[in-house]
Amino acid sequence: MTQQNDDKPDRKHDESRRAFLVGAALGAAAGIVPEAQAQTHDAHATTGAAPHAMASPEGHGAFFNDDDAATVQAFAERLWPAAPGRAGAAEIGVLNYIDLALAGAYADQQDFYRRGLAQLDGYCRATHQKAFVQLDGAQQDDVIRALEQNKASGFAWPSAPLFFNTLRTHVMEGLFADPVYGGNKNFEGWRQINFPGGQPFYSAQDMQSRAAFTRAPIVGIQARANGTVKGG
Repeated sequence: MTQQNDDKPDRKHDESRRAFLVGAALGAAAGIVPEAQAQTHDAHATTGAAPHAMASPEGHGAFFNDDDAATVQAFAERLWPAAPGRAGAAEIGVLNYIDLALAGAYADQQDFYRRGLAQLDGYCRATHQKAFVQLDGAQQDDVIRALEQNKASGFAWPSAPLFFNTLRTHVMEGLFADPVYGGNKNFEGWRQINFPGGQPFYSAQDMQSRAAFTRAPIVGIQARANGTVKGG
């Protein structure tokens, strides 16, 4: 009984963290594409080149090595886990988004990630004698919580909370930015929060309704650029 009571605040904290992600997603999905990513897309639109998001079908390889890719994917999946009938961060393509961003618009954060991931690995091995990806879900959650609360030892730069907050932000972008940037595969992130994308019009009935907008198709940047509507 004592153990259950001790765990209760942690469970509430984890629920609050996911609620934050959901709430932020609902407010930000329409404009979550970072400015640097948007500039990259504008350059492609001007030159006619294919968007850089198409470059990594395996989900990584633009920047991450296999070990770092596995760590980022496992971390993202703990923040946005899969559930029956609902894709998690891995299936939605968050790793691909972050990998491509670090090879392009976020190239100035490559050293940040290298150092952050190395410090994360050191902390996990010192605390659990295993790499992050080898820990079970509960242990991974403990590590993430320690980062968030600045209780993880061995972090200099980036600090543990800074690394957590940056990675969480990039996970959100991978979940809810337009699919043209490499994440939000098949609009799944938008589907989970009932976000319709850039619809060309809304009917009078749509405008008066208080219910979530669910009418197909979902419209993204690629469809608008091509003058077509896809993703329904």
